[in-house]
Amino acid sequence: MGVSSNTPHLLRAARGEVVSRPPVWMMRQAGRYMKAYRDLREKYPSFRERSEIAEVAIEISLQPWKAFQPDGVILFSDIVTPLPGIGIEMDIAEGKGPIIENPIRTQEQIDGLHPLQPDESLPFIKTILQSLRAEVGNKSTVLGFVGAPWTLAAYVVEGKGSKTYSIIKNMAFSEPAILHQLLAKLSDSIATYIRYQIDCGAQVVQMFDSWAGQLSPQDYETFALPYQKRVFEQVKQTHPDTPLILLISGSAGLLERMNKSGADIISVDWTVDMADARMRLGKEMKVQGNLDPGVLFGSQEFIRDRIHDTVRKAGNWGHILNLGHGVLPTTPEENVAFFFETAKQLNTTRSEVLTAAK
Repeated sequence: MGVSSNTPHLLRAARGEVVSRPPVWMMRQAGRYMKAYRDLREKYPSFRERSEIAEVAIEISLQPWKAFQPDGVILFSDIVTPLPGIGIEMDIAEGKGPIIENPIRTQEQIDGLHPLQPDESLPFIKTILQSLRAEVGNKSTVLGFVGAPWTLAAYVVEGKGSKTYSIIKNMAFSEPAILHQLLAKLSDSIATYIRYQIDCGAQVVQMFDSWAGQLSPQDYETFALPYQKRVFEQVKQTHPDTPLILLISGSAGLLERMNKSGADIISVDWTVDMADARMRLGKEMKVQGNLDPGVLFGSQEFIRDRIHDTVRKAGNWGHILNLGHGVLPTTPEENVAFFFETAKQLNTTRSEVLTAAK
């Protein structure tokens, strides 16, 4: 028995060890597709209550663990959760996402922001992560997550989600100096927040730059990539051994540039064939993904074929099996269960699975 026998499966793969099968978890793992979650939502109708009352957030985080035994258990939270701690008030509207009552659009507002002190503003995060680690032990890997600077900036400048990103692009292209100051401040607080999550028990942390796919490649290199790097570099200075995952929605046009972020693992969405993603990212980069969440509406045979196809194309090193984005609200729970069962029966050291989908 080597040292790694007590290291959870996903963490081993994320560190680059060769493992017998790809570890598997699912984005938006806890949520509306689960009856247990919907029942709890009736009792706690506010998302902030569900995510900031520690015992409720712990229960929600563990619902998929109890149901499906995934290789990763992710903190139930939201990317905007740390914003009040830097001076940006927010709420999360059911079905609509974050709402910022006073969007940040002036130099004066940016000057008024302060660094994050997570122990003071986010004490529930420590309780949640410590409890998750205690609950799953070495049977699963506890994941933390944060929003990326560009995506958080898009929320706080727009005031809510957007289809066009007109307001933040207006700022980016007409007052870039102001936006760069906001991005720098957000970066430093996000780095503090990742370090805090790791100190509280997160073993892997995923950064969601959900809206960076809305940027042209040259604007990604100006407004998103430098700040992803700024965050990852700060975290690596103090926590060099914690694997960091980068996710961008609609990232097909940005894959090669994502390689420069400092992330250890790139989450790939379903608009790129996994074999192409592997080729474009190079042999050294680990990957996560990339089933279309819609696949889980298909038959069991269809789901199995797609899992085998993705795993074969990803190869037998440095792959975490996942969806390309969040599980959809009306997904049948039994199909989620089948996804996990199928994934855990794989053995990528056996050639028949690797050729199953050829």
